[in-house]
Amino acid sequence: MKFKVISRLAGPSHTQSSHATDAASRAAAPSAYPAPLVRKLGALMAWPLACTLFAASLNASAATAESKPAPADTGHRAVKVMIISMFAPEGQVWIDKLKLTDAVRVPGLSPDYPAVHCNASDVCQITTGMGHANAAASVAALVYSHRFDLRQTYFLVAGIAGIDPQQGTIGSAAWARYLVDFGIQWELDAREAPAGWKSGFLGINTKSPEEKPPLDYRTEVFHLNDKLVDQAFAISKGAALADSPEAAAARAKFSYAPANQPPAVIQCDTLGGDTWWSGTKIGQRARDWTKLLTDGKGTYCTTQQEDNATYEVLKRAQAAGLTDLSRVAVLRTGSDFDRPYQGESDADNLLNYQAQGGFGPAVENLYRAGEPLVSAISGHWSHWKNGVPESTTP
Repeated sequence: MKFKVISRLAGPSHTQSSHATDAASRAAAPSAYPAPLVRKLGALMAWPLACTLFAASLNASAATAESKPAPADTGHRAVKVMIISMFAPEGQVWIDKLKLTDAVRVPGLSPDYPAVHCNASDVCQITTGMGHANAAASVAALVYSHRFDLRQTYFLVAGIAGIDPQQGTIGSAAWARYLVDFGIQWELDAREAPAGWKSGFLGINTKSPEEKPPLDYRTEVFHLNDKLVDQAFAISKGAALADSPEAAAARAKFSYAPANQPPAVIQCDTLGGDTWWSGTKIGQRARDWTKLLTDGKGTYCTTQQEDNATYEVLKRAQAAGLTDLSRVAVLRTGSDFDRPYQGESDADNLLNYQAQGGFGPAVENLYRAGEPLVSAISGHWSHWKNGVPESTTP
């Protein structure tokens, strides 16, 4: 917002000039009263004038205050569940179905999504914008806005993703245990990689693709709370997931399961990076990289662009006493396959991803797989308030 300052310079009025002349004449004339008495009389005469001026200034201040807009509400609204979406369709499914009608504008959010939406059950939703930078900027604006009390909030990151046909299929909903960053690597053009290398990727400050890097960035891999992951999966595994004729036709082109099976709720891990890739060989690197960074414990299955950035912001907020990382869950639904079926090229799989028909079911299944956890937390808050419970039921 820009403010224009207007300076007005004006000479004294005629009345002001006359008063000044009279005052000068009185000052020049000799006084008929002793000097101490004059000073006392002057002080007594000046007091009513000072009171009048002070009252006038108070009235002016009050008038000015009344003319200004009311300050923004800075109260800390306690939130039970904060759903983090990345773009409009992912967020709208929650806004519509949970009736998140209370819009709270937060400075620093994406100009495309400037408000957090909440309902009377203290469930809220934020849309960050896509990619690492947008996710980090928006989540940071949220946690440091002090509009919300997030110290006991459960965060559900819920977005669509590419999916590995060896682990799931279009429409499948995957709860992640590990978040792995695919972008923090060295890369050579694969055509110029040394003989014997499976790809042109290798960890930073390593000598080969099979060597685990030193993790100097401290954001390469995150391990979510096992108890929450297990509870989320247990609560939602029986969810009836959406499908479409187009998605069924696309998965039928694969000759193996689970790619050619109906969608299901599963548990496997997610890989983040701003580069949207496709292909059999790079897909194998995704599998190998996940195994490498998790010491063989993680299983790659979905690819997206934001989750390590989002988690790092929440991690720093926890250090500031604002969030609790043990309450972060990540759900990704398959909107397209990350590699082609046999007989299809890598390029065709990438360029024609929309023809796979997975977008609609994937967006809907964010809600169908995620809502059981949201309802369990918000509907049984006393059971979840002090941390992830041992059992899913009170």
